[in-house]
Amino acid sequence: MYRKKIVAGNWKMNGSVTKNVQLVSALTQSAPDNIEIILAPPALYLSGVKAQLMGSSIALAGQNVAAEGQAGAYTGEISAQMFADIGVSYAIVGHSERRQYYAETDSLVAKKCLRLREQGLKPIICVGESLAERESGQAEAVVSRQLKAVIDYCGVELLADAILAYEPVWAIGTGKTATPHDAQAIHAFLRQLVTIYDKNIANYLPILYGGSVKADNAASLFSMPDIDGALVGGASLVAQDFLAICHAAKASMVG
Repeated sequence: MYRKKIVAGNWKMNGSVTKNVQLVSALTQSAPDNIEIILAPPALYLSGVKAQLMGSSIALAGQNVAAEGQAGAYTGEISAQMFADIGVSYAIVGHSERRQYYAETDSLVAKKCLRLREQGLKPIICVGESLAERESGQAEAVVSRQLKAVIDYCGVELLADAILAYEPVWAIGTGKTATPHDAQAIHAFLRQLVTIYDKNIANYLPILYGGSVKADNAASLFSMPDIDGALVGGASLVAQDFLAICHAAKASMVG
């Protein structure tokens, strides 16, 4: 089953006007073709990065989105409609940092997914377990619960135009990484879960791995049959590192 490789860079709360120009310039000059590259800068910088990406195939994502569907008294929030208005194509939802630091629930994540679909944007849906949950044998139960909340609220059809990202919480920003076979096991489990609802959607659903992905481990991760790319954190802030991951993704398609 052919699925294009995808590499998404989540800048988190990093960046400046000067640094962004330097980073994006390097990426647009050397990014490989035939893979999908997505950048998720802080919302404040989206318009500036968008202007710099003119003529490039690199897409933009928001790092979060409001659960509310209408304009109104939601100070500090950014709606899916606003993202669509400035030409953003994706938004990350359910990132472990949002779940952990801002108490986002499975239900709230599902509502955000629906808001994105209403505006024609594609959600990058993050699921993943903590170290305690993994060590107690609950990894599959946790990611199943998180994904089912979206399917039950939005319908499995939403996944026909979405990206799923498995990010084990214990491997984010820690330098630890799930082994390729450990990651593959969860990716295969997630695909099988979607198969229960719709086999065709499951076959074409891109599932990314996120968790301390670096240039030196990308190739081994991308060699796994159900790992379709990466959601990259810290390494996406360094052009040389991010480009190396992108080129590893392209090379894995040839192999």
